[in-house]
Amino acid sequence: MPTRPASLTIPLPSGGTTSGLLQVPARAEACYVFAHGAGAGMGHAFMAAIAQGLADRDIATLRFNFPYMEQGAKRPDSPAVAHAAIRAAVAEASRQLPGVPLFAGGKSFGGRMTTQAQALEPLPGVQGIVLVGFPLHPAGKPSIERAAHLDGVKLPMLFLQGTRDGLADLELITQTTESLGKRATLHIVQGADHAFHVLVRSGRNDAQVREELLDTFASWMKTHQS
Repeated sequence: MPTRPASLTIPLPSGGTTSGLLQVPARAEACYVFAHGAGAGMGHAFMAAIAQGLADRDIATLRFNFPYMEQGAKRPDSPAVAHAAIRAAVAEASRQLPGVPLFAGGKSFGGRMTTQAQALEPLPGVQGIVLVGFPLHPAGKPSIERAAHLDGVKLPMLFLQGTRDGLADLELITQTTESLGKRATLHIVQGADHAFHVLVRSGRNDAQVREELLDTFASWMKTHQS
């Protein structure tokens, strides 16, 4: 049965606020603080589908808008502003669901900002990070420069990556996660692009890919709680 997300106002360190959506199943075994990608906010259909799918698997989510998205701007926030928003959302999740194991991460840009924030200063209470399409490099420019900070993340990390992801060359993301040792788990989704779309000829549809993501996501979080 679908759970309805509740609207929240999250105070930011700057003195402003941003919007959030808290979706809590009847029996929450964990909570995922879910940051959006660079081009679409917390209400995007993919974000909503993942949040509902996690709720169906007894995992709460707190989605939130980065300040630039809240203000209707197109240019993403600076890392410092994005990190502050992530910390504010994690703090809000702790207030709303005391005692529930916390995880953080996000889609693309949101996931990268979360790992950067964690590498700079641990996010209080967060037990692991889930990255839904980590943007390892710009399109058409394969490199691992954006992964340099990951060595500073001392938490378990789950990377969910498609084989057709134009922002994460499969060989490079495999090398990156292997270099992190036991902290990193890489789950490869065959035929999926950066948005986790699959071609018709793959024999699967996007909904089936989401189910694979969700099953992996939920299982990993439930086995990485301290």
